[in-house]
Amino acid sequence: MAAADLILGDTTKGRILEELITGPRTARDLASVLKIRESAVRTHLERMVERGIVQPSFHREGVGRPRKRFSLTPEGFELFPRRYEMLLDTLVEVLLEREGEGYVSTLFMSAARRFAEKLASEIPRMEEGASERKRLEAVVRILNKLGQRAHLESSGGTPRIVRRNCVFRVAAMKHAYLLCDVFDQHFLESLLGQAGVGLTESVPRGGHTCTHLIHLGPA
Repeated sequence: MAAADLILGDTTKGRILEELITGPRTARDLASVLKIRESAVRTHLERMVERGIVQPSFHREGVGRPRKRFSLTPEGFELFPRRYEMLLDTLVEVLLEREGEGYVSTLFMSAARRFAEKLASEIPRMEEGASERKRLEAVVRILNKLGQRAHLESSGGTPRIVRRNCVFRVAAMKHAYLLCDVFDQHFLESLLGQAGVGLTESVPRGGHTCTHLIHLGPA
């Protein structure tokens, strides 16, 4: 089951997660609220613990054995829908109105490089014997951690990174140049250490994917 399926719709797992977002609960508490058997709740909780989205802990409350409560992990909280892109869209509009496109472009370029620096430790270094393919695969893994739904392809011997989900969709639809040509471009170049990163298709400009050709060589 996909992560979103745990939240969307009236699934038992989704209902359990909705309860846990308000605070730790015992299996008995959850069974009482959801009006299902405690054994069924425990089965769902065990599966979610295995997935790393729920964690158990023990709390002593007065005399007797500690009670086992379940709470969301950081990964569990990440399952819930967020609308950060609307905030980004608003911030971009305010910055453009106050400072102009030149200033905002420079700002996005610097932000892209700073963001890449924070993630660069996950990419194997060439001097450590890593092949270009390994480095590209590491970049794809980073993009997928960011929700990009990315994969690696090859076109005429030239590798390309293809992404099916634009995490900046709302803002990028209005500000494709800033998000696609400035931020995205410099972010990938900084991650790869490559000068040749070319955008050939983008979702905000009507494409089905965001695709970058990677021209290997020294930056």
